[in-house]
Amino acid sequence: MLNKKALVVGINEYPDSPLSGCVSDALKVATLLERNGDNSVNFSVNMLTDTQVGTKGKLKGAIRDCFSGDEEVSLFYFSGHGFIDAIGGYIVTPDYSEDDWGVSMEEILTIINKSECRNKVVILDCCYAGFLGTATSIGQTAIIQEGVTILSASRSTEPSIETGGQSVFTALLLDALAGGASDITGHITPGGIYAYVDKALGPWKQRPMFKTNVSRFCSIRDVKPQVENEVLHKLIEYFPDPKKPHQLDPSYEPTNSLLVDHKVIEPYADPNNVKIFRDMQKLESIGLVAPCDEEHLYFAAMNLKACRLTCVGQHYWRLVYDKVI
Repeated sequence: MLNKKALVVGINEYPDSPLSGCVSDALKVATLLERNGDNSVNFSVNMLTDTQVGTKGKLKGAIRDCFSGDEEVSLFYFSGHGFIDAIGGYIVTPDYSEDDWGVSMEEILTIINKSECRNKVVILDCCYAGFLGTATSIGQTAIIQEGVTILSASRSTEPSIETGGQSVFTALLLDALAGGASDITGHITPGGIYAYVDKALGPWKQRPMFKTNVSRFCSIRDVKPQVENEVLHKLIEYFPDPKKPHQLDPSYEPTNSLLVDHKVIEPYADPNNVKIFRDMQKLESIGLVAPCDEEHLYFAAMNLKACRLTCVGQHYWRLVYDKVI
């Protein structure tokens, strides 16, 4: 039974101010959310575009439905117009009129703060999206309740940039969901998505905003891990003490064999050490292991040096040791 649900909204058809890429962006986001990288079921997605969105009241009801229940993760993605006035910020609906622009960001915050879902995620790709979760008057504090995460395309004073008919922010979001933001174990979290988007948007004036109140990030989507779990679990075997290096010698290098036509030295390649060394090379490639006093593991082995866990490697060592992963 699914325990993750998402409301994905894209609106192009606004009277007097149509957009071009919002529906396409929303469809792509929905497609990625529905399945993990191995094609297993991920989110149950409710997709609304243009006339399906209808009125402000209908969209507000859909948002409320999204965050009803006690799901593990409930997510709301919106691509369309955003607006701010002297009262607050809004995601604009097709039935907008002056002084009645759409669903207010204050209402959205109230809905997600009251939700009993364990993880509430809101991703807004609209102008002035950073207003969500911002205090609306001097001396007032916007409180984000536990389990709430907000990722917005821009600051509260900025537009959301579009180029070539696609939002710059959502283009990066899609890359992140496709695997660009995955951690070593293949999990894509809101924090990972923000880090990926924030880094990529460096040259742009537009800056994404990230607001959260969680003790641990939930996974939005899973993809193939950067290294096999069985290799990751070997960390505590190869490094019984995470602070102490693992001694290497030429027997770890697979090419240092009498079966290979080049100069070899003793001790010759040992199948057991070669297997360990291959795992070490995988762990080195993702930044968990580093050679001591050499540039590459090959030279560390051939010159009787050692390898060590990096700071990140020690972190994952603890996760394996504590059976978190």
